[in-house]
Order: sequence, then structure tokens, then C-alpha cells
Amino acid sequence: MTTVRSAAPDELLELRGEFPILERSTYLVSNSLGAMPRATAARMAEYADTWNELGVRAWASEWWDLPIRVGNEVAPLFGARDGEVAMVPNVSTAQAAVVSAVKFEAPRNVLVTTELDFPSVRYVYERLATRFGARLVVVPSDDGITVDQGRLLEAIDEHTALVAVSHVLFKSAFVMDAASICKRAREVGALVSLDAYHSVGVLPVDVHELGVDFLSGGVLKWLCGGPGGSFLYVRPGLSGTLEPAVTGWQAHARPFAFEQEMEYANGAERWLGGTPPVPALYAAIEGPRLVRQAGLHRIRAKSTRQTSRLIDLAREQGWTVNAPEDSHQRGGTVAIDVPHGYEVAQALLARQILVDYRAGAGIRIAPHFYTRDDEVELAIASIAGIIQSGEWKTFAGSRSVVT
Repeated sequence: MTTVRSAAPDELLELRGEFPILERSTYLVSNSLGAMPRATAARMAEYADTWNELGVRAWASEWWDLPIRVGNEVAPLFGARDGEVAMVPNVSTAQAAVVSAVKFEAPRNVLVTTELDFPSVRYVYERLATRFGARLVVVPSDDGITVDQGRLLEAIDEHTALVAVSHVLFKSAFVMDAASICKRAREVGALVSLDAYHSVGVLPVDVHELGVDFLSGGVLKWLCGGPGGSFLYVRPGLSGTLEPAVTGWQAHARPFAFEQEMEYANGAERWLGGTPPVPALYAAIEGPRLVRQAGLHRIRAKSTRQTSRLIDLAREQGWTVNAPEDSHQRGGTVAIDVPHGYEVAQALLARQILVDYRAGAGIRIAPHFYTRDDEVELAIASIAGIIQSGEWKTFAGSRSVVT
């Protein structure tokens, strides 16, 4: 197996020391959970110290406006400005707020999504949006990897109220043409909600350039901020015209007046809910800062190079690659379908090579800006060795709740 390295020194590896888990494992699963920054432990201690020292006074001193202050930390990573992003517990909550604010009134009552969108948001569309009057139109996939752009654009018409799609599909890492989707939606008067969970942090995104109406995502994956910290951007010119029914007291203009009638706050606060998950917001800060330091264009260039190498190596082994060949249409993940894929993935985990497995896609390998080139080579060589030696049989018949 020939090792291919970048021609120039990899300056992004200067940040590798900020992630302690990289000292004891080969971490190739940032598409699922980013590595924890070293400084996050101090942030969590800061949370505990604040609670211990200030007690209830911590709300006024530090905690109440955290959802917006942390939103300001992530906003530059997708072209948003201060005060345009609210932090919410997860993307399902963000999408629920969005669909609860959109008017689905016939004849403009269609919500367009795709067969390959993440199931959690699909549940929101099927169970909640339909109760608000939405009629769901699901654009199918012919190959389980891509969604035909022409078919999607054709589905967006004068009956469409909301287009709710992923920027990067979670199984195959296929990059949707968000610019064309937003353009088509504007032409017919529809709104666009972009799930950018698998794009923000691994490729450049600009909400103002796209003209997107809503964008949600989270710090869990490529932003290395841990669970419980998701973000929601709403186009400023639109936000003040909408009244999300999925709401809470933080969204009130005067929350501590405890008024019985709702009067929405202005700006991103309008999209908050109930009491925020304060510990998660402390954890969410350091990862986005390191991603900003690394630079999204440099991250994208490295990701493209390493995922291309993964595809080449997998093809040399004769394995099926469930990821786009065209690097412009590929996000940061390569899914490789090998014999006994689930068991092989478990064997990799036992070797401290951290990946995950998705049925219908295969073993998902996701290098990030802190990944060395030799770790990409090691992953493929290890898969081949596990299959050849029969090591995978150790895990036959076992199933983990989280794959």
C-alpha cells in the first residue's frame, strides 16, 4: 500500500495537541462526535465553580444570556452576525420551532423534504408539521446516496410553504446544492430550512450569501462542542414576522415579568424555549473557537484530500464506497461497505480506531483537521486485516445500542 502525503507540512496538525483523546486513539468519528478540546474541562469546572460560588445569582451574572453569547461564538462559522443565532438543545427542537412558526394554509401548505434526510427531523415533519396543516412531499433517492437536483427543484412550486432539507446528507455525505434550492424557493415564494449539522465545521457555509431563511445544526460533531448545544439562525428580515408556537419563557420580551400572555422578544431570543441547558453551553464554547482558528477553507481542503485518499484505498481493496466520487459533492465522511461491516467496526473500536457504522451505508470514516495522513492509511489497513484474519468473528451476534 502506497502512502500519499500532502506536499507541504500540515499546519493544522499544530492544533492536534488541543485534543487529549488523540494521544490514545485514532479518532475518525468526528461526523458523529467531535473530539473534546483540552480546554473544555476547565469550562466545565468554571460552570461548577460559578454554581457553587454564586448559587441563584449565577443566572443574572452568567447564565441567562448564554444561549445568545454562545450563539455569537458559532455564528461566524456560517456567516451569521452577532445576535442572529440562538442556542437550543437539539436540532429536532430547532426544526419544531421552525415548522410551528410557518403558516401551512392551502393552497400553499406543502413541506418538501427528501428520503435521505435524518430521521429525527423527519419525525418532526410527519408528526408536528402535519398537525399545523402541512402536506408532506418527500423527494426519493434512486441510489441511496444522492438526491436528484432536478427532481427536488421540480417539487418546489407555488404550493410549497417550506423546503426542509439537509445541506449534507448524513449517511452518504452528499452535498446538496443549497444555493440552487434557496434560489428556486425564492422564485416561488417558499421558505427554506437547511439542516447544516453535517456541513458547518467541515466546509464553508454563508447564510447571507445563500439567502437561506432558517439554518440549524449543532456543535456535537465537526465543531467539537459536545451534546446539548445546537444552533438556530433565522433570517433577520423574516424573524420578526413569525411567531413560533414551540416556545418558552426565554422567548418572552419580559420573561421575569411572568406575564400570562406571550409577547415575543426581538432578535434571536424570539426562538429560545424554556430554561436552557447551561452545562452544555459551557461545553460548547472551546470547539468552535478552535475550528475558527483552523479556518474553514483549510479544513475543507484537507478533508477533501483525506476523503479522496480513503476512497482510493477502499477501491484498491474492492470494497463498495457509498460516498460521492466528486469531491465538490462530498462532505467530510466516507462510508465503506465491507463484508461483516458491523462486526468489523466493533473490532476497529476495540483497537482504539474510532469509527461508526450505519446500516445501508457501512463503516463511516471521518477524518478532521487534527487527523494525520497515516491514520487514514491505518484505518483501511486495519479493516483489511480484520477481515482477512477473521477477527470480526469475535463480535458476531453482538449488537450495541449506539453503533
